[in-house]
Amino acid sequence: MAIRKILTFPDTFLKKEASDVENIDGRLVEAMDDLAQTMYAAPGIGLAAPQVGLDERVIVVDIGEEDESGEQGRDLIEVINPVITEEEGEIVWEEGCLSVIDFRAEVTRANRILVQGWDRNQKEISIEAEGLLAVALQHEIDHLDGTLFLDHLSRLKRDMYTRRVKKALREGRPIARDTEDDGNS
Repeated sequence: MAIRKILTFPDTFLKKEASDVENIDGRLVEAMDDLAQTMYAAPGIGLAAPQVGLDERVIVVDIGEEDESGEQGRDLIEVINPVITEEEGEIVWEEGCLSVIDFRAEVTRANRILVQGWDRNQKEISIEAEGLLAVALQHEIDHLDGTLFLDHLSRLKRDMYTRRVKKALREGRPIARDTEDDGNS
């Protein structure tokens, strides 16, 4: 297992639609292990294969609570070729992203969803989710379609963030939080 580099906005690979997984083999299982290790190390609650430069429809999610030692609960969900087959209701959640540095914003998503896909043992799985788990699954599946949570925001918010990132990159400095974003991290 290895911790992989997480691609960040505005890397164009993040806008590419991932390819379906045709074969669940040892290489894919190893990549899934890397995804989970990378997500936990970041730390985050979800990661999609395209975020580490892999052109495959694979996601990992763990919304488990941290225990007293600070370790996440390790309720790892792995889905290969996930598809949302049902959605219901609406929820607004403040989202962040490991590929979108120092920015959080409210996004409206379905409150309840049904996701179908495959596990690492080549078994078909169905996941009924609501609340944070539903948000996390939708967020990661969006990555497989080349969509960032920024794409769900108003053009004004998206443009403000894009300008800040491009300015930081031009100046060769890390992306810093604007004072306007206080309270969003």
